[in-house]
Amino acid sequence: MSAAPSVWKQPAQVWAVAFACVVAFMGIGLVDPILPAIADSLKATPVETELLFTSYLVVTGLAMLVTSWISSRIGAKATLLVGLALIVVFALFCALSGSVDAVIGFRAGWGLGNALFISTALATIVGAASGGSSAAIILYEAALGLGIAVGPLLGGILGEASWRGPFFGVVVLMAIAFVAVAVLLRGPAPARTPIPFSAPFRALGRPALAILAATALFYNIGFFTLLAFSPFPLGFGAMGIGLTFFGWGVALAITSVWVAPILLRRMRLTSVLLLALPLLAVDLLVAAFVVTSPAALVTCIVVGGLVLGVVNTALTEAVMEATDLPRSVASSAYSAVRFLGGAVAPPLAAFLWHAAGAGVPYIVAGVSVLIAAACILLGRKTLAHVDSAHPDAADEGAAVLVGDAA
Repeated sequence: MSAAPSVWKQPAQVWAVAFACVVAFMGIGLVDPILPAIADSLKATPVETELLFTSYLVVTGLAMLVTSWISSRIGAKATLLVGLALIVVFALFCALSGSVDAVIGFRAGWGLGNALFISTALATIVGAASGGSSAAIILYEAALGLGIAVGPLLGGILGEASWRGPFFGVVVLMAIAFVAVAVLLRGPAPARTPIPFSAPFRALGRPALAILAATALFYNIGFFTLLAFSPFPLGFGAMGIGLTFFGWGVALAITSVWVAPILLRRMRLTSVLLLALPLLAVDLLVAAFVVTSPAALVTCIVVGGLVLGVVNTALTEAVMEATDLPRSVASSAYSAVRFLGGAVAPPLAAFLWHAAGAGVPYIVAGVSVLIAAACILLGRKTLAHVDSAHPDAADEGAAVLVGDAA
């Protein structure tokens, strides 16, 4: 038999959307290195500064509930372009802001654009990629990993000059992504079937999707505690924080693209999650006890990235297999809950830091991740069809990734 198609051999429109995904995910970590600088320059408390993440993630999560309704009416390309345009506009407003309240507000508008883009991008890549849905998911997770890795590094480089620099950087990159999608996402648009406004809400009534959404909610508290809170106890400058989270993002990318497919090929999907989630909880609990040592905390952050890559890929594939709903509906419903979980973590972590010490946020995050693992364990029977449907998809995903020849 001929070799399986490579995940890297894709149509131009897939690469255009994947590039835009990289830039969009860069926006998540781009502000990480400049959080202390923003707090200092704009005379903001750490809790106020962490609201930069919260406003962004709350609006992203809530808007996810309507993105499938919008994209089914105006089309995927138009939805992607509107989302990218909103990010360009609101990132520019953030760069020009003179108060932390203004930046918080404009980050909310940025979140709206992010929701329109991200939820539509995954469905677009899955629909257009060669090699099947597993190949598309691997490509999407690769874009996520690369974006999350490069975002903090770029933020650190630009943030050395000014906290406004990273925001201007997003404006330029997102404008390039807008042009790439506008030019390269061509061809006849698929027939659109309008999706009811209530579809994502009703989707969460599906037991399997509800379990995965609850898992992601508690897991994201751990994810965003590690990402959004850690710059403060590290005590580094913008470049030091950027390099730390560059290492974190590279670790996440490696495991999401290469390690996760291997594990998913050899183990049941729920088993992978029940292995990775407790490991992440242990890493967070260790971070709580070594938080006063920058070197040890950096190690915990990078190790956490290795585990996060596995969890991200496993959860994404589980959501795609969990129901017979349109992928855009399942993705929107799941992502809404997931981002709302992430929105809670940054200000909660900052509050706990001042109330009880720098280690406490990591303890709470670790417990939250254990709750996520409990959701999978208690819901394993409900997720049995995901495990039974998964081996073929996992084999396909591993084959397209490494180009195995039969």
